[in-house]
Amino acid sequence: MKYFIIAGEASGDLHGANLMRGIKASDAQASFRFFGGEEMSAVSDGLIKHYKKMAFMGFKSVLMNLGEIKRNFKLAEAEIQSFDPDVVIFIDYPGFNLRVAKIAKSLGYKTFYYISPKIWAWKEGRVKQIKQHVDKMFTILPFETEFYKKHNYPVTFVGNPTVDELLYQKQWDRTTASFCKDNGLDDRPIIALLAGSRKQEIQRLLPIMAKVSDHFKAFQFVVGGAPSISKELYDQCRDGADITVVYGQTHELLKHAHSAVVASGTAALEAGVIGTPQVVCYKVEWGRFASLLRKLFLKIPYFSLVNLILGREAVKEIFQEKCTVDNVRKELELLIYDKKYRNNIEESYQEMLNMLDGENAGERAAKAIIKNLS
Repeated sequence: MKYFIIAGEASGDLHGANLMRGIKASDAQASFRFFGGEEMSAVSDGLIKHYKKMAFMGFKSVLMNLGEIKRNFKLAEAEIQSFDPDVVIFIDYPGFNLRVAKIAKSLGYKTFYYISPKIWAWKEGRVKQIKQHVDKMFTILPFETEFYKKHNYPVTFVGNPTVDELLYQKQWDRTTASFCKDNGLDDRPIIALLAGSRKQEIQRLLPIMAKVSDHFKAFQFVVGGAPSISKELYDQCRDGADITVVYGQTHELLKHAHSAVVASGTAALEAGVIGTPQVVCYKVEWGRFASLLRKLFLKIPYFSLVNLILGREAVKEIFQEKCTVDNVRKELELLIYDKKYRNNIEESYQEMLNMLDGENAGERAAKAIIKNLS
């Protein structure tokens, strides 16, 4: 069968690659066309456009790139018709994917969604679009089943691929000492800094993280570099602080880190799966006004996936105007020096893992997709 897949971010590229491996294991004749990146390209030929050329975040960025965004929609439509797939599979990335789902459905193609958009957080009204334009949803978070159930839209929970990718497939042979030596680091304990994967996120969060590092000279602060972000941008945002950027080793960085300061998103879940105590930061445009908007429009009590899955604040969340150097410093002090505090977080992580059921998630998703095409 022929599979057309759209992933618009680095995490989607990784999940898409594992899904493709699962599909190939069950469908020897599988062929692919996709929007994605290096991970998906390593599994199969068929890359149409790299996600790095599609990642526009924030009102200003979207406005400045409207022409490119429109061209991407037209490109997706043309390539779908040219490839004539058995199914179009969307991976998260709702701003783009839900519109393409409408197009694909109108052209008569089957439309599946793997990894639900976070409409349970905000824009709940998008569930109407999903019900109209998506034939089947395959979810990776246990609470999503109940969310969609209340909208009379049954979904299939296939386990969490992040757990699968980090605990069952990835093997890290290096010791912490070897990791440090190979990356030009010294022998101080590591604090991992994950400031996001988009330029705007990094520009808002990394300067704060960098200033926090000045208060912990007994530790070395290491940034997990996003593949789409240049070293020059990181240098600008660290503003002279003594921090190092390491590319292509973010998960291993978390494994070897004592603690982490993490931008809200997939990285927070990854830190939880690996077991690194963390503080989660979130900062968007519009200053204090964003806090008001959160109260008005967000449908969830937390923004960290760790806390959402557990239904309580297991890791500290610092949002918007409260995301200051002083507040992040205070939380990091607890992570570093309060053993009971760390132990509580680590125990919560284990509880979360038990709920996520991640082994062979990509393979299970692939089998479920093929079964629904039969």
